[in-house]
Amino acid sequence: MAKATETGNLDSYDRKIIDALVENGRISITELSEKIGLSKTPCHQRLKRLIDEGYIRGFRAILDSGKMGLDHIAYTEVKLSDTREAALKAFNAAVFKIPEVEECHMIASSYDYLLKVRTANIRRYRQVLGERISSLPHVANTSTFVVMESVKDTDLVP
Repeated sequence: MAKATETGNLDSYDRKIIDALVENGRISITELSEKIGLSKTPCHQRLKRLIDEGYIRGFRAILDSGKMGLDHIAYTEVKLSDTREAALKAFNAAVFKIPEVEECHMIASSYDYLLKVRTANIRRYRQVLGERISSLPHVANTSTFVVMESVKDTDLVP
């Protein structure tokens, strides 16, 4: 079988490593090697390669947003006044400077972007929208959808 690095594809061991880490990012290398059926050294080498090649981009703590006082979520559609490449780059760079924006996606719609914005409450959201998002380069208008309840979220573990 060709190596994953030669073909650009993942083999079954690579996929098992990724699946195990998605399930539990804090699993020890000993537990991981036992779970996927490889000894520790080749398991560790594969994990390092998956990280080095960018299949695994990082590890992070998943916080309880409610306990952090950040349980208000709004999705904001953003329409730009200019969608030439320079305008898109300016918007993309500026949106990274707003910590309340958790996600930003360019979309195929009557709007150009969809933002996931997390704040403490609707008043704080209104401030972020009015003072930060609306001031981003080339923003023409916005539309907001407020989340009433998160039913399925990748950060919520049942």
